[in-house]
Amino acid sequence: MNNTTPDQFKYQSELYESSSQSQLHEFQAEYKTTTKGPLALLIQLTRLASAKEFPLNPDDFLAESKGQIAGLGGPNLKKILKEHGITQTLASEGGRTSRGSMGLMMKYIDFLNELHDKIGSVDFKALEAYWAEQIREFFRNQPFELTADTSRTVVASLNELFDQARARQKQNPGTQYLGAMLQHLVAAKLLLIMPQDSFEIHGAYVADSPTDRGGDFVINNTILHCTTAPGEPLIQKCKANIHAGCLPVIITIFDRVKTAFDLAADAGLSGRIEVWDIQQFLSTNISEHSLFDGVARNAQLADIIEKYNAIVTEVETDPSLRIEFEAK
Repeated sequence: MNNTTPDQFKYQSELYESSSQSQLHEFQAEYKTTTKGPLALLIQLTRLASAKEFPLNPDDFLAESKGQIAGLGGPNLKKILKEHGITQTLASEGGRTSRGSMGLMMKYIDFLNELHDKIGSVDFKALEAYWAEQIREFFRNQPFELTADTSRTVVASLNELFDQARARQKQNPGTQYLGAMLQHLVAAKLLLIMPQDSFEIHGAYVADSPTDRGGDFVINNTILHCTTAPGEPLIQKCKANIHAGCLPVIITIFDRVKTAFDLAADAGLSGRIEVWDIQQFLSTNISEHSLFDGVARNAQLADIIEKYNAIVTEVETDPSLRIEFEAK
């Protein structure tokens, strides 16, 4: 008969979770399992081990050839990740051909056996959830990629970049990668055409009011507002800018330009607020400063990305906002 009370059960569960999490952290740190190959292997191996009896035998996880681990593969990995709400491709081979996979498998089996001996049981669902979170963290820490091809427009390349930011936001609800990217790309472009001390650069999540700013960038009597979602609060800021004798400029994504114009019209501010889309704001300037030469255009875009990455390093705490640039 089990005389464990609900409170005792909760305490034991929390104790188990704390102990296993701590040991998982130690395992991950010792064997540096933060890259896609090891992560792909470990989450699948956890699923495979859950169907076997303790003590686990490493030989039971080998394929007939003895040269590979049985049960690993891209489709299987994709299925497990999907169950955890992860839709990105981690490793097409599912970790089957990752360097050192055999040795890591043996170490992990030893770890699971030791965990079982110490705690008395192994919560495979909790272990699998742990590795799923490490995979999410892996994707969160990857830089965005921007490929510039002289046969394609700058706008097309930027749209692909912005699509990556949107996709990452869906994977990490509550984050605003696209908004931060937009603001810092504007800042990077401004740094290339204006003296660095002519305006201030702030983190994308720093509100205007605590810093006594009228917008994201204040340049002479012009105030720039960067947003992916123009709304009534922004229009009120623009109205305050106008009353202060300044010209407000809204820089947004192409799909929200009409929204911004409509909001301005509804507020009786037609002709008083400039609205630019970020794609054309960057593309036009890049084409002009490169004198409409394709090769020079890519060099101009590379300069913007270099400035952008420097800004992210200086004012943001999230390195995944960085952009990896490649010109073709």
